[in-house]
Amino acid sequence: MAIYKLNTPISEEEVRKLYVNDIIYITGTIITARDQAHKRALDYIKQGKPLPVSFEGLAIYHCGPVVSKVGDKWTVVAAGPTTSTRMETLEYEFIENFKARVIIGKGGMGRRTVEAMKRFGVVYGAFVGGAGTLAAKAIKAVKGVEWLDLGVPEALWILNVEDFGPLIVAIDSHGNNLFEEAIKRAEERKPLIYEKLGV
Repeated sequence: MAIYKLNTPISEEEVRKLYVNDIIYITGTIITARDQAHKRALDYIKQGKPLPVSFEGLAIYHCGPVVSKVGDKWTVVAAGPTTSTRMETLEYEFIENFKARVIIGKGGMGRRTVEAMKRFGVVYGAFVGGAGTLAAKAIKAVKGVEWLDLGVPEALWILNVEDFGPLIVAIDSHGNNLFEEAIKRAEERKPLIYEKLGV
């Protein structure tokens, strides 16, 4: 395990140095995007429409932040992670088209996304669920918001962050997946557990 402090834009070369169990902190720009934002971004690409923001080299956060607005200034009150499997059917294509380098969320992702991360040089940073105020402390400013018509949780929130984390690299760009490993270990131990329980 190693600790890395990354600044956006993050390069593929930096990502390829990361392995599962490494800890990362991100400074720079992260953008929130849940399923509706993923769908719209991919629709824009198919229709040849320009996106309002570039995702290249950035971290995409599966998050529907709690925000407040005073005058024309937005503040993030809490920014806990959304369960990432909601984006599973869209993430491969999203990674392929937009070249984000870090996907942040909770709960991990499926094999198709793992394959995209391996192919294109991306990692999955797991953030602790229920720690939304911790995440908000690392958000120094809201740089902008796009697609607010989707609703506050589904909009693209463009955030300026400092040492956002800690994020555990749970899926790396080499095909390693902590979530799959945990499931495999649990399955291997199941007969012993059943035996001790007398089942």
